[in-house]
Amino acid sequence: MKGIIFDFNGTLFWDSQLHYDAWRSFSEKLRGYPFTDDEMRKYMFGRTNKDIIEYCTGKTPSDDTVRRLAYEKESLYREQCLMDKEHFKLAPGAVEFLDWLVENNIPRTIATMSEWQNVEFYIKEFKLERWFDLDKIVYSNGKIKGKPDPEIYQIACSNLNLNPKDCIVIEDALSGLEAAYNANVGKIIAIASLESHSLYEPLSYVYQIIDDFYQFDKLLFNT
Repeated sequence: MKGIIFDFNGTLFWDSQLHYDAWRSFSEKLRGYPFTDDEMRKYMFGRTNKDIIEYCTGKTPSDDTVRRLAYEKESLYREQCLMDKEHFKLAPGAVEFLDWLVENNIPRTIATMSEWQNVEFYIKEFKLERWFDLDKIVYSNGKIKGKPDPEIYQIACSNLNLNPKDCIVIEDALSGLEAAYNANVGKIIAIASLESHSLYEPLSYVYQIIDDFYQFDKLLFNT
C-alpha cells in the first residue's frame, strides 16, 4: 500500500455518541420520535445532512431548510464537544500513528461527510495541519454525493495522486466501508470505535477490524 485515507467522525475522532444524541433530538423534533439504532447505522452515519433530513421528514427539503436545521444541529454538536473535555481528543493511538505516517512520508488525507464549519472546527481544535495538507481534505461541500457512493473516496485518492488499489481506507460507518469498496480501494479497515466486531465481520471486503490505532499493521506499507 502507498497511501491512507481516514474517515474522521467515529474514526480519528470518536464522537459517534455525540452525533447519535444530537440527531436523536432532531429526529424527535422533526417527526415526533427519535431515530432507532438501526436507522442511525443505515441512514445517518456517512450521509449528508440533506440525506438525513430527507429521510427523517419523508420529503425533499429546501436548501434553506437544510441550512437552517444543519446549522442548528451542528452548533449544538460543537458545543457538546467543547463541554466534554475528557473525550474531546483524537482516538487512542491516532497521534502516534499520524506522527509515524509523517516521519515515513506516507501520503494521507481525510475524507469526511462533515460540512466545512465542522472541518474548520476540527482543524483548529486538533491542529490537523500538523499531519495533513488541508487542501487535500475532502468534505461535504454540497456537491459530493453521500456515502455509500464512492465519489468521496475517489476524490481523496485523486488528491493523493494514487490509484485506489494502492490506498488504505479506515472507516467506522457501514455506508463508509461500502463507499470505499465501491471506489475499489485496496485495503479497507473497520475501526470498532462504538460498534462491536460482529457488525463488521459479515463484510467480506473488510480486510481487518481494529479497536484503536495501536493495532494498525504498519507492515501494510513499504517503508
